[in-house]
Amino acid sequence: MDDRGPYRPIEAAALAAGFSTALHRAGLPVSPDRAARLAEALRLVPPTDRAALYWACRIVFVSRQQHLARFDAVFSAVFGGRLDPAEGRGDPNAPPAIGSEMRTKAAPPTNRPVSAPQLQPEARPPAPLPGFDDSGDGDGPERDAILAMASRDEHLHEIAFADLDPEELARLRRLVANIVLSTPTRLSRRTYPSPHSRDRLDVARTVRAAQGTGGDPITLHYARRRPKPRRLVLLCDVSGSMEPYTRVFLSLLQGAASGARAEAFVFSTRLTRLTRQLAIRDPDQALAQASATVTDWAGGTRLAASIRLFIDDFGRRGLARGAVIVLFSDGWAQDDPADVDAQMARLRRLAHRIVWVNPRKAAASYRPLVGGMAAALPYCDAFVSGHSYTALLEVAAAIRGDPSASARPSVTIQQRTP
Repeated sequence: MDDRGPYRPIEAAALAAGFSTALHRAGLPVSPDRAARLAEALRLVPPTDRAALYWACRIVFVSRQQHLARFDAVFSAVFGGRLDPAEGRGDPNAPPAIGSEMRTKAAPPTNRPVSAPQLQPEARPPAPLPGFDDSGDGDGPERDAILAMASRDEHLHEIAFADLDPEELARLRRLVANIVLSTPTRLSRRTYPSPHSRDRLDVARTVRAAQGTGGDPITLHYARRRPKPRRLVLLCDVSGSMEPYTRVFLSLLQGAASGARAEAFVFSTRLTRLTRQLAIRDPDQALAQASATVTDWAGGTRLAASIRLFIDDFGRRGLARGAVIVLFSDGWAQDDPADVDAQMARLRRLAHRIVWVNPRKAAASYRPLVGGMAAALPYCDAFVSGHSYTALLEVAAAIRGDPSASARPSVTIQQRTP
């Protein structure tokens, strides 16, 4: 491949399969879905030069900083003509993969001048990206950060919140705040005109129209009830046992309260309504006000008492009627399980749908056999873990009522591996 001329037309599927094979032989974690993603990207936006191809491959395949040096070495070998990815495919006697040995990290495409001793022939990076001028201070790192942002955050999707370091947790909280939570719709009392006779008769409009024809209703008018999204109510356990997950869940509550106008509550030893504080658009300001309002962070869990207080003070007045209720809790409560059962039965009679989010469900050995979780589970429509970013997307699907998450769990679920 020549950097000086235009990039020749390529077969996207063959290129993606061959390059992913070379990366896999070099020891990089490459999955078939990423190869398919690259093939689709190359079909939609064919690369015009080697630099464009480099960035397309890098954004798809590189999700960790420590993989970048090996990726650059394999890319230079494959598209520099020193390695045919089809050679030795499936052959156990094939030579060691390019990139498996120690190499000098190849620099990404840049227009900055590089002296000859600093640039090794076998690690020569692709040609500079056209249209970029790195003469200004700081332009290069800013551009790299923008183009690598997707792959830099992608590896956080499967990691449990409890295993993230503070810097990763801060990045993930920004992603979580952008998750859209939508609820099923219901028919409101308000109507709009409809041309279909199968809808109900709009008596008021029909009578008004009849006044122009001497009182004879020559034309019948029909109306249809307007659909309206159901109210979303989020109750988050902020007790000590939930502390590794509380900050991420609060970011989800803040995004829902400010975007979807959801009602937000937290509870530990007492129930606190945080809808007004979390509805602020600025996430940092919203969470700061929420922290100043709640006085029982990391305390014990009074699950039954908190649910009873929510129903008595808010639920029966209309906040829970026909709503989707989401409880974030591990179910470790100080209350008697019989009290939890009684309060969940009351909540079940008011709510349209109850979703329980328990991060401990992600453990292979977890069984909801005892305590508040066992008492509450029969009243839930969906039981999900929510322990990672990907698991929170399952929470959003359960709130929407997707068929994959709509089956109501029963006691028999306790005998199956989560």
